[in-house]
Amino acid sequence: MNLNTRLRLSVMMFVQYFIWGAWYATLSSYLTKINFTGNDIGRAYSTTALAAIVSPFFVGMIADRFFSAEKVLAVLHLVGAGLLFYVSTIKDPMTFYYVLLAYTLCYMPTLALTNSLSFDHMKDPSKDFPSIRVMGTISWIVVGWILAKFEISDKADSLQLGAGASLLMGLYCFTLPHTPPKSAGKAVKVRDILGLDALGLMKDPSFLFFVIGSLLICIPLTFYFSFTGTFLSEHNMSDWAGKMTLGQMLEIFFLMILPFCLARLGVKKMLLIGMLAWGVRYVLFAFGDPGSKFPVMVLAGIIMHGICYDFFFVTGQLYVDRKAPLAIRANAQGLIYFITLGLGMYIGSRLSGVVVDHFTTLNDAKEVVARNWKMIWLTPAAMAGVVLVLFALFFHENGKEKIEGAED
Repeated sequence: MNLNTRLRLSVMMFVQYFIWGAWYATLSSYLTKINFTGNDIGRAYSTTALAAIVSPFFVGMIADRFFSAEKVLAVLHLVGAGLLFYVSTIKDPMTFYYVLLAYTLCYMPTLALTNSLSFDHMKDPSKDFPSIRVMGTISWIVVGWILAKFEISDKADSLQLGAGASLLMGLYCFTLPHTPPKSAGKAVKVRDILGLDALGLMKDPSFLFFVIGSLLICIPLTFYFSFTGTFLSEHNMSDWAGKMTLGQMLEIFFLMILPFCLARLGVKKMLLIGMLAWGVRYVLFAFGDPGSKFPVMVLAGIIMHGICYDFFFVTGQLYVDRKAPLAIRANAQGLIYFITLGLGMYIGSRLSGVVVDHFTTLNDAKEVVARNWKMIWLTPAAMAGVVLVLFALFFHENGKEKIEGAED
């Protein structure tokens, strides 16, 4: 890949994830401030999951068949910019939900489209893609610092910052390398879009329990994305949006050492460590004090994001890549995307709101008096613990499916 293309794709990835990072992690603190209930917040966070379920249809039936990728990206981001700005002006929970859902239906397909556009212009994706995709993680860190610096983590300004970045991204996409539709003229098959051909892999108990475990662990992990911002802001942690970026910093580190760990631990142990990390993180949150001068336990929970994400999700993607035959490998990855970011995240988002409301005390005016954050965090910790035990008992890594160089 030449330097010009590398720079253009790197900028694309940076802005792509800057948009999401501007509002996603801090949205709950803003919604809490404008008196949304836990259920309202959980519903708002479920929009990305619903959009993740729908986006394969859009990409597979429209973007991949009729229009060049860069033009589709441009239109989606330009429309999304207007919707996200409108979201920042809404105070009614149900109106907020429907408009945010319309926005996420524009944004979520762009995640797959930026990846596929990048792959189309790489000679060796396995070598070139990681160094370009990491720009997305870096941008998430940068936008976290910006939110903290200008103290807009719990304000509508964060949504407007994302809208502004979406506008710039939409215009920038017109300058990206031309990427014609990959499936133009081919028949549309719903089973290809949903990855239904990969369902045959579930005849193997190891793959079946991997899918079940992935679904179940995504339910408790959604608590982190939906309510950490509220948790930290309600305890008046200083510079909390900036501190949350420590998780992304460690994500880069653990991604670098992932091959080394895989070679020595194997897939099953890596997945178990990732699951364990989610439970430990919530225990640290439950017994930590974000408002203290040195919130060591809470910061440790944030820092564990690298283990939580890389050891489970990235390892899981590699496992699927090795497990699935070449002909249905893309279908298998699409199925896992649907199960985790779609179905699992949706259930978790809605459930997290119910749990938070259950452990929230209101006065007669329906204003929040107190939240029992200890019990809120111990709930997903217990869920993750149950999933961990079940996965340890029922998932068995077959020697033929091990990632090259790994031992179990």
